[in-house]
Amino acid sequence: MPNPKSNPAEQISYSPKYYDDDHEYRHVILPKTIAKKVPKQKLMSEAEWRSLGVQQSRGWVHYMIHRPEPHILLFRRRLSTQ
Repeated sequence: MPNPKSNPAEQISYSPKYYDDDHEYRHVILPKTIAKKVPKQKLMSEAEWRSLGVQQSRGWVHYMIHRPEPHILLFRRRLSTQ
């Protein structure tokens, strides 16, 4: 029987959303097979992170690189974007 999570994109993990006064945030944890495709020195555009299999509604921006754990992508969007 095939593993239901054999597709790497199905192994992507999404955090619950968390908030401050201006933004909502979430982090996305990538499996190693996808994480090695993440650019090391720049933030990704929406087209780039979507091409890795990350699925989120519109308005999310990859806003920070978490250098100790580059397989964790940090996203935010303005609260008024919903």
